[in-house]
Amino acid sequence: MEPRNNTQISKFLLLGLSEELELQPLIFGLFLSMYLITVFGNLLIILAVISDFQLHTAMYFFLSNLSFVDICFTSTTVPKMLWNMQTESKVITYEGCIIQLYMYLIFIGLDDFLLAVMAYDRYVAICHPLHYIVIMNPRLCGLLVLVSWITSALNSLLHSLMLLQLSFCSNLEIPHFFCEIKQLIQLACSDTFLNNMVLYFGAGLLVGGPLAGILYSYSKIMSCIYGISSDQGKYKAFSTCASHLLVVSLFYFTGLGVYLSSAATYSSHSSTTASVMYTVVTPMLNPFIFSLRNKAIKRALRRFFGMETFIKRPFVLGLKKCT
Repeated sequence: MEPRNNTQISKFLLLGLSEELELQPLIFGLFLSMYLITVFGNLLIILAVISDFQLHTAMYFFLSNLSFVDICFTSTTVPKMLWNMQTESKVITYEGCIIQLYMYLIFIGLDDFLLAVMAYDRYVAICHPLHYIVIMNPRLCGLLVLVSWITSALNSLLHSLMLLQLSFCSNLEIPHFFCEIKQLIQLACSDTFLNNMVLYFGAGLLVGGPLAGILYSYSKIMSCIYGISSDQGKYKAFSTCASHLLVVSLFYFTGLGVYLSSAATYSSHSSTTASVMYTVVTPMLNPFIFSLRNKAIKRALRRFFGMETFIKRPFVLGLKKCT
């Protein structure tokens, strides 16, 4: 089969999750619901943090950034999939595919870095509580987020530019619901050795590095919690990082599960299905995980919607009437 130069390619075909027509309405409704829940849930977290002055701390600053990234992360893949299903088309332009890949790599990298930064924040709060405000000052918080953005953008740019150098064959069908980098490399007819090496090296460095930081932070956290004498103190210290630990577990276990399962079974369909977990399900669950047990977030949301004032008003009026 003769390779074609990548400049001649005008489109790819996204095969999606299933080609069975009777399942398309169900898949469309399910993903539309999950996407709307993801956007509104994470948007509520952002609004709660912005509107409540008491939440203007390092922990909630990182949480609002994570919520923003989760909205963008899901928005790079799901809307295009829904549009293709609605129009009964599988086409994505070559330029659109590269842009989608570029944005996808940025936001998945940011998710990775922000979870590591949040782990460090919890480590400082639990192990160095008296110096927390001094250490986690606004300048350091902004610098950590800025470095995360720059590193993710440069990594994404490197992979995108290297992908532009590849030539593709006549088979341009991507067995996925978005332009996933491994699938695109497999479609190439030219030599992909360098692309694969950079991909695995980058994944080891940019995924393994933050993961090592998270594990180190939690090893220190567990050591500090173990040194607390009272059971109530241990519970209070652990509860401050329980939500973050659950989100980290969901993100890494589902993400690693995709690549381990695909490597073991060589099934693109199983990889595509598993990708739904960390690209759609995890961003959707994050607002619930962080807000369900967080009284400060709940209070900020009640204030934002005026529910707290409404609840207190009858009691205040009753006091005035009695006096």
